[in-house]
Amino acid sequence: MVSSICTLFEGHYHYGVATLSNSLYNKGFRGTIYVGYRGELPSWTLSGKKEPIGKWKGALTVTPIEGIQLIFLPLTTTYSLTNYKPDFMLELWEGPAENVEALFYFDPDIVVNDTWVCFEQWINCGVALCEDVESPFQEFHPRRVGWRNYFKKYNVDLKFKNQIYVNGGFVGLLKKDILFLTLWTQLQNYMATAIGGLENSIFSNQTYNSTILKMEGFTIFDKSDQDALNATVEAYPGTISYLGKEGMGFETKHITMYHALGSPKPWKAQHFSRALNGKIPRREDSAYWENCGSPILAHSKWKINQKKASIKIAKFIGRFYKV
Repeated sequence: MVSSICTLFEGHYHYGVATLSNSLYNKGFRGTIYVGYRGELPSWTLSGKKEPIGKWKGALTVTPIEGIQLIFLPLTTTYSLTNYKPDFMLELWEGPAENVEALFYFDPDIVVNDTWVCFEQWINCGVALCEDVESPFQEFHPRRVGWRNYFKKYNVDLKFKNQIYVNGGFVGLLKKDILFLTLWTQLQNYMATAIGGLENSIFSNQTYNSTILKMEGFTIFDKSDQDALNATVEAYPGTISYLGKEGMGFETKHITMYHALGSPKPWKAQHFSRALNGKIPRREDSAYWENCGSPILAHSKWKINQKKASIKIAKFIGRFYKV
């Protein structure tokens, strides 16, 4: 199977892109990772080769090791990047990834833990999605009823599937299931009015500071793309293949990937000072620093060793003091 990966970033999230890519390579992925970005590129991309790719005249290709390449594509969209996921995937399938059989989107704060073979098997079961930490929402939860009533105005009928509420940080699908992405973009465009435009999201300046317009009563789109994604699940006539909360490391079962929700991100966390405040390192912190050294070196080797040591010390402190 010919598969490609895509992700989106701006600012300091480039560290996450590097470590996500390392984890994919270390778990057996070989192929192309398409990276949509805004702003400046980091220093670890300096070895890249600039050449036009489709509509992206300023594309940059970085090959850190044989078997994998990262193609950086500059974006001009005004959307919050979290709302741009389905559009970006469709643009790739209409352009440079037109011959790719399967496409996977990962947020840049994810580290892959399962072998790549598992992911390619997974999408043959249906559109691959993971349960969110806030799940479940039952059939008549105000949020689900709110989506139903809102999209009915646009002649979109949602049909309840199950109580699972999925996370927007990962989606994988075969090209034959591209209708799912088309529906997701359509529902996000309808949602735009309710949130004040797709420029708005839970994120502002790479931090958790929502810019979404508040609705009277229940705010049914406070997670923007993620809420639209869950509404798409109910609008989509095809098959969805779910992993539970263990899929993103929210439960301690067999973990497929670690998703570092919230703040600070693993590359920003100060583990010693957090330990003194009773906060022990998270599993996703350890997974990040275990995967950040190769084949892409976005941090210095000294920094990596220092962070690994601070995690060990913080875990030791956590044996005696944690909140």
